[in-house]
Amino acid sequence: MGDVIIGAQWGDEGKGKIIDILAAKADVVVRSQGGNNAGHTVVSNGKTYKLHLVPSGILYPEKLCLIGAGVVLDPKSFIGELVQLKSQGIEKFNLLIDYRAHIVMPWHIELDGLSEKYRGKSDIGTTKKGIGPAYTDKYERSGLRLYDLIHPEIFREKAKTVGELKNRIITEIYGGNELDIDKIIEEYIKLGEKLKDFADDVSYITYEAHKAGKKILFEGAQATLLDIDFGTYPYVTSSHPNTGGVCTGTGIGPRCIDEVIGVVKAYTTRVGKGPFPTELDDEIGERIRNVGGEFGTTTGRPRRTGWFDAVIAEHSIRVNGITALALNKLDTLGGLEKIKICTGYVISNETQKLSESQDELNICHRFPCELEELQKCEPVYEELDGFAEDISSCKTFEKLPQNCKKYIERIEQLLKTPVKFIGVGPDRSQCIYR
Repeated sequence: MGDVIIGAQWGDEGKGKIIDILAAKADVVVRSQGGNNAGHTVVSNGKTYKLHLVPSGILYPEKLCLIGAGVVLDPKSFIGELVQLKSQGIEKFNLLIDYRAHIVMPWHIELDGLSEKYRGKSDIGTTKKGIGPAYTDKYERSGLRLYDLIHPEIFREKAKTVGELKNRIITEIYGGNELDIDKIIEEYIKLGEKLKDFADDVSYITYEAHKAGKKILFEGAQATLLDIDFGTYPYVTSSHPNTGGVCTGTGIGPRCIDEVIGVVKAYTTRVGKGPFPTELDDEIGERIRNVGGEFGTTTGRPRRTGWFDAVIAEHSIRVNGITALALNKLDTLGGLEKIKICTGYVISNETQKLSESQDELNICHRFPCELEELQKCEPVYEELDGFAEDISSCKTFEKLPQNCKKYIERIEQLLKTPVKFIGVGPDRSQCIYR
């Protein structure tokens, strides 16, 4: 059996927690796309683990953790993450990386920063980790893969050619400082020596595990609204953080997938630029940010906050084939007198105003294809009563306050999808399973 965990908003939905819970029942945990621009925070027994490249299953020594070909791997970041995990008591790394995974090189990081600077006020707001340029080289067919890195003679020749070209772009196009390509090559050959024992054919291993009846958990990074095709382009990532990306990034077919769990927060957040219809630029938005600890795992940037957007969630359900939802951080909304759900959009113009009755408005329930259309959207809200009770110790759905249950049930009605997991706190124990 294979379960996929997908972010159904703009990321940071708490996927790491759900992955950690489900990893306890899995045999294999697979990461299929993205790079160290992603981050999962897992809280277990009061200890916080921040993961960027390493699958969350690493917290279970007996689980096999796999990094697929769709991931772009920064060797320094990866090795640093293993060192950090060792310092936190994780000693065993039952972990393999696909030979085909592309390597993030120093020129990718340099070009990421330079291109953002060149864009000026039109910058995308990347993490400047080199992810976009690494994927650019992958699709331009000039990238360096793990197989190259662990074979020094192959790597030396390819990296020299690519590195010299990148130096010309850095210096002649962007006016940046030339990189010492020979020094970089020798440094990365040494890093390759540390990675060679992790290299294997992840596609084959995953398929064989599936044939053997093993329980496989496919771990998503980023989220649907950051997908390069189906997200809020150009304010997106450079890969496919959807169910389709699991198949192409791991090298398995869709018949290996049984269930797709979409992770959402009880509200909505996003980091960086781009339209955000339900954004709360007020005291409530600030309160949600502070109570929910809404600051990026990778960058520390404060996240923008807003009400739950059912239009976005429906889009994610359709794009990914989501079969169940995990609703995280419900406890963050505690103490609010009223809670709102966005049930549709009005495309704002001179003739339609939100002050009109909803019967008189042409309400759109489909997520727009284009950024220009989304920027014109104003949310239509349904208001529900809030709750004042502390729910952090609730262990069952029945123990939740009545208004909590009504909120969850209304989301299920709107999305026609069951909410199977309810997060009421950061620890893995603070999750209700229905």
